[in-house]
Amino acid sequence: MYILASQRNGTLYVGVTGNLSRRIEIHKADVVDGFTERYLVHDLVYYKEFDSAIEAIAREKQIKNWKRVWKLDLIERGNKL
Repeated sequence: MYILASQRNGTLYVGVTGNLSRRIEIHKADVVDGFTERYLVHDLVYYKEFDSAIEAIAREKQIKNWKRVWKLDLIERGNKL
């Protein structure tokens, strides 16, 4: 599960993948038309690994329903480690 941003406190994108480095390359290259291409959301700001895809997808869905301020707090706390 990962979060991308367009810039500090910019547009956020929450996603899930089994190959993070490859997925980030795809986002940065704007290979697929969509949200990240349209809003230039390319910077990895947070990620978390899970033991199963089911857990990762559940966490992604949970975070997508969060308020923006909660997402920003998660990112800030995660980057202080």
